[in-house]
Amino acid sequence: MSFRPEPPHIHGTPAGTAVVLVNLGTPEAPSAAALRPYLKEFLSDPRVVEIPRALWWPILHGVILPLRPKRSAAKYRAIWSEDGSPLKVHTEKQALLLRGYLGQRGHQVRVEYAMRYGQPALPAVLDRLRAEGCGRILVLPAYPQYSGTSTASVFDAVFAHYATVRNVPELRLVREYHDDPGYIGALAEAVQAHWQRHGRGERLLMSFHGVPKRTLTLGDPYHCACRKTGRLLAEQLGLTDDQYVITFQSRFGKAEWLQPYTSATAQALARQGVRRLDVICPGFVADCLETLEEIALEVRADFQQAGGAEFHYIPALNEAPSWIAALADIAERHLSGWPTAAPGVATRREAETARAAALRLGAGS
Repeated sequence: MSFRPEPPHIHGTPAGTAVVLVNLGTPEAPSAAALRPYLKEFLSDPRVVEIPRALWWPILHGVILPLRPKRSAAKYRAIWSEDGSPLKVHTEKQALLLRGYLGQRGHQVRVEYAMRYGQPALPAVLDRLRAEGCGRILVLPAYPQYSGTSTASVFDAVFAHYATVRNVPELRLVREYHDDPGYIGALAEAVQAHWQRHGRGERLLMSFHGVPKRTLTLGDPYHCACRKTGRLLAEQLGLTDDQYVITFQSRFGKAEWLQPYTSATAQALARQGVRRLDVICPGFVADCLETLEEIALEVRADFQQAGGAEFHYIPALNEAPSWIAALADIAERHLSGWPTAAPGVATRREAETARAAALRLGAGS
């Protein structure tokens, strides 16, 4: 194996620390031409589609890639903003805010964002940090619930990238935070704020990204993590079992996926007499195609066509201060032990320890 050339190294230069916030990805434009390479990269990942290549390749290249980009582009156009892809816009802002929050706590770290598929590509971001002298890197996927189809794919990309690097940095990877108190609290705050502004629906539907049911039987913990997130959110909101429902969206293909399905459940609730439905997508920390188009537009139409009246989509956490604070807490825990303090600046934990010690000394004098 040949390794790529290393950037120039200056002896005596202290290694820096970086946090890389990694989200799924997005096409560069809402067009079929931009969707085709994005979908090819996404659907070629064996973590995403667990079908033998000999069977999947003819379907992907002969059916999906010639036809799906045009249909998907129309959906992207329905949610595209003046600043570009909502997912990219929100992820970029989250990274910028996270750097500010960590800086306020005394951590001198680089914070970058990357995409598993599309741009900015994760390998390119890791290369840039290497060239800038970052010898410690924390990889923070924007997936609260671990799944082999998402989080593990990010890990695969990180390991594959560094397999070609001679001087590998110290690495830490955040596996999950589906039950993190700050994350759950931020979700509860988002729901409560929505209720205060718009009133409260008869049901709260919590829709998570779906995966094939086969992954559950093969040992993927994703389903259990989603159920726990939903239960903890319901507890924080004081909901009884009949006031909320957990569902799964984005089914693809003919195989059975995790159930109950979001659209079918919304229609069933409408037929049962539910007039107003509130929907939140806890697994998406940034609004994207699956929240803004699939839920806020498609599932809304399904609910209303089945007899429902009011459909309220509660936006993703995006740049909510409570969420960025929770994200900073998660990053800070995983940065523990690394030298991240700016010269002459104590970290928050060090400051709190010193303050507590001073109080104890004062009490004993």
